[in-house]
Amino acid sequence: MIELATIAQAFAVFAACWAIISGIGAWKREFIGKRQIELAEQVLAKFFEIRDAVAFIRNPFSQSSEGSTRRRADHETPEQAQLLDRGYIVVERYAKKESAFVEFSTLKYRFMASFGPSTEAIFSETNSVLNSIFISAQMLATYYWQRQGRVKMEQDEFQRHLDEMHKHEGVFWDIGTETDEVRTKFNAIQAKLEAAVKPCFQEPLSTYTLFTKKWF
Repeated sequence: MIELATIAQAFAVFAACWAIISGIGAWKREFIGKRQIELAEQVLAKFFEIRDAVAFIRNPFSQSSEGSTRRRADHETPEQAQLLDRGYIVVERYAKKESAFVEFSTLKYRFMASFGPSTEAIFSETNSVLNSIFISAQMLATYYWQRQGRVKMEQDEFQRHLDEMHKHEGVFWDIGTETDEVRTKFNAIQAKLEAAVKPCFQEPLSTYTLFTKKWF
């Protein structure tokens, strides 16, 4: 009985010491975890803001005054200027939302340090989608729209021209469906972001809880 009591006492002391050590570790993990959660929420919120900003940039409805801040070349005809101004709309709209993109980019290295270097893809792919909108705007305004109905083409060349122009227009304008190319890409990026931060919002059973829980 004495030996059993001694063993029980020793185990109790061990459990108490372990609980103290685990408690300190749990507090440290809780502090780090809290900072991770705050960062995760910040990046998620900024990503959603960017999605809204891109939707604004790609809105197919525009005012006649949009694009008019573009600097015109001396040789432009009124018709050419109108098409170039239409493509410049994305530049003007981006300028109104630029701060959201800048703030999202500034979180990149903190997020990588906290959630792993593989999460860089979230930021690089977001920038890639944004760049594709600017590229399509430039190609449409300087080439495809300028040629449409003004340059004589053979049937095969004209069909290729139409296919390529429609592809760029699908990036330039939001067609309002889930099959929209830009929306589809953003959905994929969002899935990666949510997968990266998911552990932050799951509460594991800590060692401290395991040793301090009343089992009987």
